[in-house]
Amino acid sequence: MPLLSHTPAHQSSAVIDVVILGSTGSIGTQACEVIDAHPGRFRVRALAAGGANVGVLAKQIVAYSVEVVAVARDCVAELREAVSALDASARLPQILVGPDAAAQVAGAFPDAVVLNGITGGVGLGPTLAALQAGCTLALANKESLVVGGALVKQAMTRPGQIVPVDSEHSAIAQALASGVHEKGMTSPVVTGRSEVADVILTASGGPFRGRTRADLGDVTPEQAFAHPTWDMGPVVTINSSTLMNKGLELIEAHLLFDVAPEHIVTVVHPQSIVHSGVTWMDGATTLQASPPDMRLPIALGMTWPERLVDVENPLRWSAAQAWTFEPVDDVTFPAIMCARHAVSASATHPAVFNAANEVCVDAFIHGRLSYLGIVDTVREVVEEHVGVVEPTLDDVLGAEEWARARAAERIAS
Repeated sequence: MPLLSHTPAHQSSAVIDVVILGSTGSIGTQACEVIDAHPGRFRVRALAAGGANVGVLAKQIVAYSVEVVAVARDCVAELREAVSALDASARLPQILVGPDAAAQVAGAFPDAVVLNGITGGVGLGPTLAALQAGCTLALANKESLVVGGALVKQAMTRPGQIVPVDSEHSAIAQALASGVHEKGMTSPVVTGRSEVADVILTASGGPFRGRTRADLGDVTPEQAFAHPTWDMGPVVTINSSTLMNKGLELIEAHLLFDVAPEHIVTVVHPQSIVHSGVTWMDGATTLQASPPDMRLPIALGMTWPERLVDVENPLRWSAAQAWTFEPVDDVTFPAIMCARHAVSASATHPAVFNAANEVCVDAFIHGRLSYLGIVDTVREVVEEHVGVVEPTLDDVLGAEEWARARAAERIAS
């Protein structure tokens, strides 16, 4: 079943209902910017957030008069107080609390576009709930697809239900939509039986591009947070610096577009202008280029295949500019090779890859693991794992639990 189709989900004159998961994070707040810039085009029905940033969530509740809010931690009293302080006459929404609250919200509005901007494997439950409810899923939470794999595909109720929001996968989808022809039909993702030779996955190279492994022994979290082109949340920024993010995106591209891992080519592009592309069997390459701004793929995720007006400033071709491309240094940054091994090993190895990395990134941020120890530990845990070929949800969750515990043991020792 293809994950993306050309069939428009909405007409240009229709109001699009939206549910935003991870509304106070980087993806969620930028989605709100897109919505605010296009009044009358969207109606925000529900929000979900962790609950750490009550002030931002309260402002969103007042701005959009949402019907339901989900929070992972119990901050109901704080949230009601914050909303009342902003607008004493504001209608308070229904508030759901707990680890399953986001999943409840994700499936509550079957006709809505659910933007999953949650960070980490915890996004799997909401992804499955949105798909099972029949919602269009604008997926920024790559980890849920990496972790869930076949389970996510099985949860789909119709073709074209998942629209990628990662800038790279949005770029690939746009490139594919421009040129695959099969039996007189145009399909953006039937790569296994189409004219696609390779998918091109670009990486900025992060803040340590050009360094050797010996240079990275004493890297601090503050240094790893200093990404040269993108403004992202802390976990994604660390993942970008190790190229672990690119490993996760390789697995995601394999699952989204049904392309073999050996036909996914990774390349370093420090300017972050070319977001990814496709090489065709005749030797042509189609690339998608735009400024490094997540609002464009977020907007397209909510309106696919339509485009909104003036989402971001276009590239200016009257000024001189240069784009460079470099091979990935797999010795210094072995995360992508580890991802290739994981996705080829079994259906549960990617879940182990992601879960171990989450534990290691947290340990690095809190001073319990060295920078180089992140990928080294992930690789060791992945190599230890005994995979399951056709896993159930319990198998996947069990693999994650084992990986977290094993990574913590290795970090402690």
